[in-house]
Amino acid sequence: MNSAQADAYLRRLGVAHPALPTAEALRELHLAHLRTVPFENLSVHLGEEIVLEEERLVDKLVGARRGGFCYELNGAFGALLTALGFDVDLLAGRVYGDEGRLGIPYDHLALRVRTVDGGEWLADVGFGAHSHYPLKLGERGGQPDPGGTFRIAAAGPDQAGARGGGGQGEAVDLDVVRDGAPQYRLETRPRALGDFASGAWWHSTSPLSHFTRSLVCSRITEDGGRITLSGRKWTVTAPDGTREVRELDSDEEVLAVYRERFGIERATVPAVGVPAGEVPAVGVPAVKAPAAGRGE
Repeated sequence: MNSAQADAYLRRLGVAHPALPTAEALRELHLAHLRTVPFENLSVHLGEEIVLEEERLVDKLVGARRGGFCYELNGAFGALLTALGFDVDLLAGRVYGDEGRLGIPYDHLALRVRTVDGGEWLADVGFGAHSHYPLKLGERGGQPDPGGTFRIAAAGPDQAGARGGGGQGEAVDLDVVRDGAPQYRLETRPRALGDFASGAWWHSTSPLSHFTRSLVCSRITEDGGRITLSGRKWTVTAPDGTREVRELDSDEEVLAVYRERFGIERATVPAVGVPAGEVPAVGVPAVKAPAAGRGE
Protein backbone atom coordinates (compact mmCIF):
# COMPACT_ATOMS: atom_id res chain seq x y z
CA MET A 1 0.00 0.00 0.00
CA ASN A 2 1.48 3.31 -1.03
CA SER A 3 1.22 6.54 0.98
CA ALA A 4 -1.65 7.94 -1.10
CA GLN A 5 -3.71 4.78 -0.55
CA ALA A 6 -2.93 4.84 3.17
CA ASP A 7 -4.01 8.48 3.39
CA ALA A 8 -7.27 7.70 1.58
CA TYR A 9 -7.92 4.78 3.92
CA LEU A 10 -7.31 7.00 6.95
CA ARG A 11 -9.70 9.61 5.55
CA ARG A 12 -12.39 6.99 5.28
CA LEU A 13 -11.80 6.04 8.91
CA GLY A 14 -11.74 9.69 9.97
CA VAL A 15 -8.39 9.23 11.71
CA ALA A 16 -5.26 11.37 11.42
CA HIS A 17 -2.00 9.77 10.37
CA PRO A 18 -0.43 8.46 13.60
CA ALA A 19 2.97 9.89 14.46
CA LEU A 20 4.20 6.47 15.61
CA PRO A 21 2.84 2.90 15.46
CA THR A 22 1.98 2.75 19.16
CA ALA A 23 -0.58 0.74 21.09
CA GLU A 24 -2.74 3.85 21.55
CA ALA A 25 -2.68 4.52 17.80
CA LEU A 26 -3.69 0.92 17.16
CA ARG A 27 -6.63 1.22 19.57
CA GLU A 28 -7.85 4.36 17.79
CA LEU A 29 -7.56 2.78 14.34
CA HIS A 30 -9.23 -0.46 15.46
CA LEU A 31 -12.29 1.27 16.92
CA ALA A 32 -12.58 3.68 13.99
CA HIS A 33 -12.56 0.76 11.55
CA LEU A 34 -15.36 -1.03 13.41
CA ARG A 35 -17.43 2.16 13.48
CA THR A 36 -16.88 3.02 9.83
CA VAL A 37 -16.40 -0.09 7.69
CA PRO A 38 -19.29 -2.55 7.98
CA PHE A 39 -19.03 -6.28 8.39
CA GLU A 40 -21.09 -7.44 5.40
CA ASN A 41 -21.43 -10.36 3.01
CA LEU A 42 -23.32 -8.72 0.14
CA SER A 43 -20.75 -9.83 -2.43
CA VAL A 44 -21.63 -13.45 -1.75
CA HIS A 45 -25.22 -12.79 -2.87
CA LEU A 46 -24.45 -10.33 -5.67
CA GLY A 47 -22.19 -12.69 -7.59
CA GLU A 48 -19.27 -10.31 -7.04
CA GLU A 49 -15.73 -11.55 -7.33
CA ILE A 50 -13.87 -11.78 -4.01
CA VAL A 51 -10.15 -11.36 -4.66
CA LEU A 52 -7.71 -11.73 -1.78
CA GLU A 53 -5.16 -9.30 -3.12
CA GLU A 54 -4.19 -6.11 -1.29
CA GLU A 55 -4.98 -3.77 -4.18
CA ARG A 56 -8.42 -5.23 -4.77
CA LEU A 57 -9.33 -5.21 -1.07
CA VAL A 58 -8.33 -1.55 -0.69
CA ASP A 59 -10.26 -0.67 -3.85
CA LYS A 60 -13.38 -2.27 -2.38
CA LEU A 61 -13.17 -0.83 1.14
CA VAL A 62 -11.80 2.62 0.27
CA GLY A 63 -12.61 3.25 -3.39
CA ALA A 64 -16.08 1.68 -3.40
CA ARG A 65 -16.70 2.44 0.30
CA ARG A 66 -17.93 -1.06 0.95
CA GLY A 67 -17.32 -3.53 3.77
CA GLY A 68 -16.65 -7.24 3.69
CA PHE A 69 -16.12 -10.33 5.79
CA CYS A 70 -13.04 -11.35 7.79
CA TYR A 71 -10.66 -12.06 4.92
CA GLU A 72 -11.39 -8.72 3.32
CA LEU A 73 -11.64 -6.54 6.44
CA ASN A 74 -8.62 -7.89 8.30
CA GLY A 75 -6.69 -8.34 5.06
CA ALA A 76 -7.08 -4.67 4.17
CA PHE A 77 -6.63 -3.46 7.77
CA GLY A 78 -3.41 -5.47 8.05
CA ALA A 79 -2.11 -3.81 4.90
CA LEU A 80 -2.94 -0.36 6.30
CA LEU A 81 -1.22 -1.12 9.61
CA THR A 82 1.87 -2.36 7.80
CA ALA A 83 1.98 0.83 5.72
CA LEU A 84 1.79 2.84 8.97
CA GLY A 85 4.83 1.04 10.42
CA PHE A 86 3.21 -1.65 12.55
CA ASP A 87 4.64 -5.19 12.47
CA VAL A 88 1.74 -7.37 11.32
CA ASP A 89 1.23 -11.12 10.90
CA LEU A 90 -1.86 -12.73 9.40
CA LEU A 91 -3.14 -15.58 11.57
CA ALA A 92 -5.55 -18.35 10.70
CA GLY A 93 -8.43 -19.31 12.97
CA ARG A 94 -11.19 -21.90 13.16
CA VAL A 95 -14.51 -20.68 14.49
CA TYR A 96 -16.38 -22.60 17.20
CA GLY A 97 -19.79 -23.70 16.02
CA ASP A 98 -22.55 -25.94 17.29
CA GLU A 99 -21.64 -28.27 20.15
CA GLY A 100 -18.18 -26.70 20.37
CA ARG A 101 -17.07 -28.05 17.02
CA LEU A 102 -14.36 -26.20 15.15
CA GLY A 103 -14.90 -24.98 11.62
CA ILE A 104 -12.83 -25.56 8.53
CA PRO A 105 -9.12 -24.69 8.23
CA TYR A 106 -8.64 -21.03 7.31
CA ASP A 107 -12.14 -20.40 8.65
CA HIS A 108 -11.13 -16.95 9.93
CA LEU A 109 -8.37 -14.39 9.45
CA ALA A 110 -7.12 -12.25 12.37
CA LEU A 111 -4.05 -10.10 12.97
CA ARG A 112 -1.09 -10.22 15.35
CA VAL A 113 0.24 -6.68 15.66
CA ARG A 114 3.45 -5.52 17.37
CA THR A 115 3.82 -1.88 18.33
CA VAL A 116 6.92 0.26 18.91
CA ASP A 117 6.14 0.55 22.61
CA GLY A 118 6.60 -3.18 23.08
CA GLY A 119 3.08 -4.52 22.88
CA GLU A 120 1.82 -7.58 21.01
CA TRP A 121 -1.87 -7.49 20.20
CA LEU A 122 -4.67 -9.47 18.63
CA ALA A 123 -6.47 -7.12 16.27
CA ASP A 124 -9.70 -8.30 14.67
CA VAL A 125 -12.07 -5.99 12.78
CA GLY A 126 -13.69 -8.86 10.88
CA PHE A 127 -15.58 -11.06 13.33
CA GLY A 128 -18.92 -9.29 13.54
CA ALA A 129 -19.74 -8.66 17.20
CA HIS A 130 -16.36 -8.90 18.95
CA SER A 131 -13.94 -6.75 20.96
CA HIS A 132 -14.00 -3.03 20.22
CA TYR A 133 -10.29 -2.72 20.98
CA PRO A 134 -7.28 -4.94 20.30
CA LEU A 135 -6.62 -7.65 22.89
CA LYS A 136 -3.28 -8.23 24.64
CA LEU A 137 -2.07 -11.39 23.00
CA GLY A 138 0.14 -12.48 25.91
CA GLU A 139 -2.42 -11.78 28.65
CA ARG A 140 -4.12 -14.88 30.05
CA GLY A 141 -6.54 -13.21 32.43
CA GLY A 142 -9.84 -11.52 31.61
CA GLN A 143 -9.70 -8.43 29.42
CA PRO A 144 -12.74 -6.15 29.89
CA ASP A 145 -13.91 -4.47 26.70
CA PRO A 146 -17.14 -2.71 25.63
CA GLY A 147 -17.88 -5.84 23.60
CA GLY A 148 -17.61 -8.19 26.61
CA THR A 149 -14.94 -9.78 28.77
CA PHE A 150 -12.35 -11.56 26.66
CA ARG A 151 -9.73 -14.11 27.54
CA ILE A 152 -6.98 -15.66 25.45
CA ALA A 153 -5.87 -19.12 26.59
CA ALA A 154 -3.69 -21.95 25.36
CA ALA A 155 -5.96 -24.29 23.39
CA GLY A 156 -7.15 -27.55 24.90
CA PRO A 157 -8.12 -30.73 23.05
CA ASP A 158 -10.39 -30.41 20.04
CA GLN A 159 -13.29 -32.66 19.19
CA ALA A 160 -10.93 -35.31 17.79
CA GLY A 161 -8.88 -35.36 20.99
CA ALA A 162 -5.82 -33.69 19.49
CA ARG A 163 -4.28 -30.85 21.46
CA GLY A 164 -3.69 -27.42 20.00
CA GLY A 165 0.05 -27.60 19.49
CA GLY A 166 2.56 -27.48 22.30
CA GLY A 167 5.19 -29.94 21.08
CA GLN A 168 8.87 -29.04 21.23
CA GLY A 169 9.47 -26.15 18.83
CA GLU A 170 5.78 -26.10 17.96
CA ALA A 171 3.65 -23.00 18.32
CA VAL A 172 0.76 -23.31 20.77
CA ASP A 173 -2.70 -22.59 19.39
CA LEU A 174 -4.84 -20.11 21.30
CA ASP A 175 -8.54 -20.02 22.14
CA VAL A 176 -10.23 -16.61 22.06
CA VAL A 177 -13.08 -16.59 24.60
CA ARG A 178 -15.83 -13.99 25.02
CA ASP A 179 -17.93 -13.91 28.21
CA GLY A 180 -16.93 -17.51 28.91
CA ALA A 181 -17.84 -18.83 25.45
CA PRO A 182 -15.08 -19.87 23.02
CA GLN A 183 -15.22 -17.83 19.81
CA TYR A 184 -12.39 -19.19 17.70
CA ARG A 185 -9.11 -21.12 17.86
CA LEU A 186 -6.13 -19.20 16.56
CA GLU A 187 -2.95 -20.61 15.06
CA THR A 188 0.14 -18.56 15.86
CA ARG A 189 2.06 -19.40 12.70
CA PRO A 190 2.15 -16.44 10.27
CA ARG A 191 0.28 -16.91 7.02
CA ALA A 192 0.10 -15.18 3.65
CA LEU A 193 -3.11 -13.59 2.37
CA GLY A 194 -3.35 -16.09 -0.46
CA ASP A 195 -3.44 -18.97 2.03
CA PHE A 196 -7.02 -17.97 2.90
CA ALA A 197 -8.40 -18.35 -0.64
CA SER A 198 -9.80 -21.82 0.05
CA GLY A 199 -11.61 -20.64 3.18
CA ALA A 200 -13.03 -17.60 1.39
CA TRP A 201 -14.18 -19.79 -1.50
CA TRP A 202 -15.89 -22.25 0.85
CA HIS A 203 -17.67 -19.51 2.78
CA SER A 204 -18.75 -17.87 -0.49
CA THR A 205 -20.11 -20.99 -2.17
CA SER A 206 -20.90 -23.82 0.24
CA PRO A 207 -24.56 -24.33 1.18
CA LEU A 208 -23.22 -25.25 4.65
CA SER A 209 -21.73 -21.79 5.16
CA HIS A 210 -23.87 -19.32 7.11
CA PHE A 211 -22.66 -16.61 4.71
CA THR A 212 -24.47 -18.23 1.78
CA ARG A 213 -27.65 -18.72 3.80
CA SER A 214 -28.10 -15.21 5.17
CA LEU A 215 -27.48 -11.52 4.49
CA VAL A 216 -25.75 -9.33 7.05
CA CYS A 217 -24.50 -5.73 7.21
CA SER A 218 -23.40 -4.55 10.65
CA ARG A 219 -21.21 -2.01 12.43
CA ILE A 220 -20.54 -0.47 15.83
CA THR A 221 -22.18 2.90 16.53
CA GLU A 222 -20.60 5.98 18.06
CA ASP A 223 -22.21 5.29 21.44
CA GLY A 224 -20.83 1.74 21.57
CA GLY A 225 -23.97 0.00 20.40
CA ARG A 226 -24.47 -1.81 17.11
CA ILE A 227 -26.71 -1.60 14.08
CA THR A 228 -27.41 -4.63 11.90
CA LEU A 229 -29.42 -5.14 8.74
CA SER A 230 -30.08 -8.81 8.01
CA GLY A 231 -32.24 -9.09 4.93
CA ARG A 232 -35.15 -6.85 5.92
CA LYS A 233 -34.66 -7.25 9.68
CA TRP A 234 -33.32 -4.02 11.21
CA THR A 235 -31.73 -4.41 14.66
CA VAL A 236 -30.50 -1.57 16.87
CA THR A 237 -28.51 -2.84 19.86
CA ALA A 238 -27.91 -0.36 22.69
CA PRO A 239 -24.63 -0.30 24.65
CA ASP A 240 -26.37 -2.13 27.51
CA GLY A 241 -27.30 -4.98 25.14
CA THR A 242 -31.01 -4.24 24.81
CA ARG A 243 -32.34 -4.56 21.27
CA GLU A 244 -35.02 -3.04 19.11
CA VAL A 245 -35.90 -5.21 16.13
CA ARG A 246 -38.33 -4.48 13.30
CA GLU A 247 -38.99 -5.59 9.77
CA LEU A 248 -38.54 -2.96 7.07
CA ASP A 249 -41.66 -2.80 4.93
CA SER A 250 -40.41 -1.48 1.61
CA ASP A 251 -37.43 -1.71 -0.72
CA GLU A 252 -37.02 2.05 -0.32
CA GLU A 253 -36.56 1.66 3.44
CA VAL A 254 -33.98 -1.09 2.97
CA LEU A 255 -32.00 0.90 0.40
CA ALA A 256 -32.14 4.00 2.62
CA VAL A 257 -30.66 2.05 5.55
CA TYR A 258 -27.85 0.74 3.38
CA ARG A 259 -27.17 4.26 2.12
CA GLU A 260 -27.65 6.35 5.25
CA ARG A 261 -26.43 4.01 7.97
CA PHE A 262 -23.71 2.03 6.14
CA GLY A 263 -22.74 4.30 3.26
CA ILE A 264 -23.52 1.60 0.68
CA GLU A 265 -25.26 2.77 -2.48
CA ARG A 266 -27.54 0.16 -4.03
CA ALA A 267 -30.08 0.39 -6.83
CA THR A 268 -31.78 -2.88 -5.88
CA VAL A 269 -32.27 -4.76 -2.64
CA PRO A 270 -29.85 -7.69 -2.19
CA ALA A 271 -31.47 -11.05 -1.57
CA VAL A 272 -30.14 -14.35 -0.29
CA GLY A 273 -28.71 -16.37 -3.17
CA VAL A 274 -26.43 -15.32 -6.02
CA PRO A 275 -27.83 -14.06 -9.34
CA ALA A 276 -29.31 -16.81 -11.47
CA GLY A 277 -26.71 -19.01 -13.13
CA GLU A 278 -23.71 -17.53 -11.31
CA VAL A 279 -21.55 -18.37 -8.32
CA PRO A 280 -19.13 -15.93 -6.69
CA ALA A 281 -15.46 -16.62 -7.27
CA VAL A 282 -12.39 -16.04 -5.15
CA GLY A 283 -9.29 -14.88 -6.98
CA VAL A 284 -10.55 -15.85 -10.45
CA PRO A 285 -13.28 -14.44 -12.72
CA ALA A 286 -16.82 -15.45 -11.84
CA VAL A 287 -17.89 -18.61 -13.62
CA LYS A 288 -21.23 -19.87 -14.80
CA ALA A 289 -22.88 -22.53 -12.71
CA PRO A 290 -24.42 -25.55 -14.44
CA ALA A 291 -27.98 -25.01 -15.51
CA ALA A 292 -30.73 -26.55 -13.39
CA GLY A 293 -30.64 -28.17 -11.56
CA ARG A 294 -21.85 -18.33 8.58
CA GLY A 295 -21.81 -12.25 12.40
CA GLU A 296 -24.62 -10.48 14.57
